[in-house]
Amino acid sequence: MIARVPATSANMGPGFDALGVALSLWAEVGLVEADQPLPEGAHAADEHHLATVAFRRLGGEGRLWVRSPIPMGRGLGYSAAVRVGGLLVACAQRGDGHDAPTTHADEIIHHATALEGHADNAAAALLGGVVVTTGDRSIRVPLQFDPAVVVWVPPSTTRTDHSRGRLGSTVALSDAVFNIGRSAFLVAALASGDVGALRHATEDRIHQPSRFEASPASLAAYTAALGAGAWCAWLSGSGPTVAALCPVELAKGLAASLPGDGRTKVLRIDHGGATVEGP
Repeated sequence: MIARVPATSANMGPGFDALGVALSLWAEVGLVEADQPLPEGAHAADEHHLATVAFRRLGGEGRLWVRSPIPMGRGLGYSAAVRVGGLLVACAQRGDGHDAPTTHADEIIHHATALEGHADNAAAALLGGVVVTTGDRSIRVPLQFDPAVVVWVPPSTTRTDHSRGRLGSTVALSDAVFNIGRSAFLVAALASGDVGALRHATEDRIHQPSRFEASPASLAAYTAALGAGAWCAWLSGSGPTVAALCPVELAKGLAASLPGDGRTKVLRIDHGGATVEGP
């Protein structure tokens, strides 16, 4: 019984806590079988692990293992992925089976959001694709193209609570209107396939300026991605990772142009979302 859950990139620029995209990098969460070795590369999740806490929340019994290439604390949704994985294994254990990601989507997003504090990563991790969420409701955005997603991952980490602490408690009306317009424009651009509109659509005034100020290396990577021909780029979640969309054939060259003090990954959008495998 194994849950496989994609990494995510939240906010996508202006969609603070409302937009997220699933990526082709997956965490796995499974039950530890008695007297059976753990899968290669996996580690046992103790009672304090995020996956186990989520698993217990839905009455899960037994011990879990986790295997994940998603870097922790980098803004690629590790915590959401393993929490959704723990919740899905608990659903499967109580008999909901392979259909749990669909039949119990609202329940899983509700509990994952309660644990995460915000729904953008959790909804995208469960549903796949690009997702708009209001916390209690989530819907996928139809996409008219299938780009590469180049992510630049620096060695430093970011704690979301600390990063949010740098943001002001109020937003100027002009900045709120700016971000509302850009978010709506972004959804329209994705749904219509207007890649030429993406750079304009991913501009932000609410969270990225202060976060880039705290992470000049991320700002350098963001600027380099746009300079190398990316359709658009944004600070992934609270950072410090930067994500960029571009044509598939340009992805390797774009990745090579990004600052050498970080690692790059050429990914795609995961359209399938979380899955449950096994009996």
